[in-house]
Amino acid sequence: MSQSQHPVALRIEQRVGGATRLLATVMCLPLLDGIFPALVLAGALSEPAGILEVGLLIFGGSATVAVILADMDGSPREQAKSVLLVGSVVVVGAVVEAALAPTIAGFLDLAVFERFAGLVILAVAAQTASARIGDYLPRPAIIIALGLVASFDPSGAQLVVQFDPGLMARAAAAALVAVAFALHLALFGPWLRDIVDIDRFRFGSAVALGVLPLGLFGLVPGDAPLALAVLGMTFLFAFDPEDSVADFRSGGDSEDGPGDSRSDDEYDSVGPASADTVAEEDHAPWL
Repeated sequence: MSQSQHPVALRIEQRVGGATRLLATVMCLPLLDGIFPALVLAGALSEPAGILEVGLLIFGGSATVAVILADMDGSPREQAKSVLLVGSVVVVGAVVEAALAPTIAGFLDLAVFERFAGLVILAVAAQTASARIGDYLPRPAIIIALGLVASFDPSGAQLVVQFDPGLMARAAAAALVAVAFALHLALFGPWLRDIVDIDRFRFGSAVALGVLPLGLFGLVPGDAPLALAVLGMTFLFAFDPEDSVADFRSGGDSEDGPGDSRSDDEYDSVGPASADTVAEEDHAPWL
């Protein structure tokens, strides 16, 4: 099971098993449950900031981080090969769905559908933050299906398939952002595992994902990279080099300063009660 206890990753892992298949399911899930095409129809890829947000939060996201850092085995090179294999499927799928989006948009009232696209992102954010909350919320596919029904407008429908090369290129760019992000996690995984608190990143990315629909609801300017700003703060708060600092302290001088010349044997002579006290102090939060 995922060491990070990520609700989405745990639920998927119980069904598919295997780290590579789990990664493929997590990264392709936005294509399968309709979240990505909903965002394409809602115009989320119209700005460069939107492309980054979709790539990092929808295709990438905390579930991808949890799978690569907590579940995948093998060397960084082996993990990178798995990421590239999965990434190729994600890129192709994103381009195909973006190619169909203009045709589907002709049957919909996009103003109404954008609201449902925002709701589905909020539902995913809630499920990411808490598995218990996710049990009470409808699945994203159900919300999107309701949005399609509510926004169906055949008056502007055209039976001719329409292609938008620019939209397809932006969709590919969003998927490539996610692949580059996952590849970075695979290559630097041995270092990131020691300094990143995965669960703290999960909660922060859930908040970032939750603010993403604010632009769709018109509460903030559409080009304001608010979600990216929250995600950047999440990276800072998830930075947790406590273990590395502890290793450095155990190998260096004691906290008593340079003037303390006691040997390691003398430190080992500390009684059990004193050792327990030191251990409690090292694990006390916010000290």
